[in-house]
Amino acid sequence: MSPDTPQMDEASFRLPETGQLFPPARSTHRPRILLLYGSLRDVSYSRLAAEEAARILERLGAETRFFNPSGLPLPDDSDADHPKVAELRELVTWCEGMVWSSPERHGAMTGVMKSQIDWIPLSLGAVRPTQGKTLAVMQVCGGSQSFNAVTQLRVLGRWMRLITIPNQSSIAKAWAEFGPDGRMRPSPYYDRIVDVMEELMKFTLLTRDSADYLVDRYSQRKETAEALMARVNQQAL
Repeated sequence: MSPDTPQMDEASFRLPETGQLFPPARSTHRPRILLLYGSLRDVSYSRLAAEEAARILERLGAETRFFNPSGLPLPDDSDADHPKVAELRELVTWCEGMVWSSPERHGAMTGVMKSQIDWIPLSLGAVRPTQGKTLAVMQVCGGSQSFNAVTQLRVLGRWMRLITIPNQSSIAKAWAEFGPDGRMRPSPYYDRIVDVMEELMKFTLLTRDSADYLVDRYSQRKETAEALMARVNQQAL
């Protein structure tokens, strides 16, 4: 026991291990990225921005999938076995990183966006569907550029224990940045999306093989050891 940290449970304490951060067996499949968007409008600029992001990710070597939030019930208004909830959770479990793209409405992310995130649990049995995975956040604005939605998405990403990358995208006057074909025009806003997706890919490739180790925590190791000891003591009675 160290005199500097007498409160610490030494059996649960670990020093960082370089070998765990850079394991010898590296994944070779394409990084799996799930994209969520926060609007159900026929012309949804958050969806169109996410589609541009997916095209860039595919060029960078990723495999991408989308979740269509249409038909997803409000949180707690249905059971978790609802088909749309099950689809969302299956996709979150499948992916190694995510892109969240939301409009800003009344100075915040939309309810459509928040409902999707609220249906994603921190754990599904023994599986932690979000912890240690990467996240990029984006927003589209109807007027001048704002960062309210991406700031809120960052809070949620950290709460879900996702590795939320530093860069982000916010598109001002999104209606003016897309043509009638739904494609984004060349602009600094488009260049920023390329930057964000490039960074997302780098962080995903860097961390995906070490995700379990990165979120392995002292407090949970201690709690697990205490629970195991309690069961052993109970069985001995």
